[in-house]
Amino acid sequence: MKNQYEVLGKAPEAEDLKKLSPENVHLTIKGLLAGYGKMEILHNFDLFVSKAQSLCLIGPNGAGKSTILHSIYGFTNIFSGKIEINGKDITNLSPAEKLKNEGIAYILQDNSVFPDMTVEENLLMGGYIKEKTEESYQEAEKIFEKYERLRNRRFQPAKVLSGGERRLLEISRALVMKPSVLLVDEPSIGLEPKYIQMVFEILRDLQENEKKTIILVEQNAKKGLEFADIGYVLVSGQTAIAGSGKDLLKNPDVGRLFLGG
Repeated sequence: MKNQYEVLGKAPEAEDLKKLSPENVHLTIKGLLAGYGKMEILHNFDLFVSKAQSLCLIGPNGAGKSTILHSIYGFTNIFSGKIEINGKDITNLSPAEKLKNEGIAYILQDNSVFPDMTVEENLLMGGYIKEKTEESYQEAEKIFEKYERLRNRRFQPAKVLSGGERRLLEISRALVMKPSVLLVDEPSIGLEPKYIQMVFEILRDLQENEKKTIILVEQNAKKGLEFADIGYVLVSGQTAIAGSGKDLLKNPDVGRLFLGG
């Protein structure tokens, strides 16, 4: 008997994926085989995303979505293949090098706020590897100017924040390093609808006004595809379907499997 995902047809080739990000390609993955220990999760995986473009990864649990973010950031074993940023090979750099030198920031899906530290102290933790601490303070001030929700809680412990405000703090903490690429793992997880809306509005602002390149994993496929310029549907460590976010929302197979349609 066929697996429900086996009816998705021919997987897109690298050339098909390139057409979705034809100009000013910022981050590229070529033929990646990666996983944990000796276990291979991603099989000959390709990805292309342009500067200031957003890409959403959707798919069933265990498909390898978070493993892609982990591989870009340096948390997996890479058996073969290449990851590049602006044409530079960054495959084997450490997470700290990727953050500090290549401008790649990773926003975790689990609650990574330090509850007993103040909002300001949490924010400054984002610049822990900066050599010049005054730069962290300058970036923190810009964030407080921009987000009144955080400014009003600046000297209070982070545990007083709502779920949405904590997610805002997690995103803002990553911004202290002035990254050009944001890897965002499950931004809507555990949030009430009004806060989900707020978080996606913040991400859109970062993409459109600050020209951040955003790659996100999102279990809420409808919300992720509504937000993203392009989407990849992952099945068993490979891309089964790719297209613009709008096209994937209209795709009957995607609707049937992931959108409740």
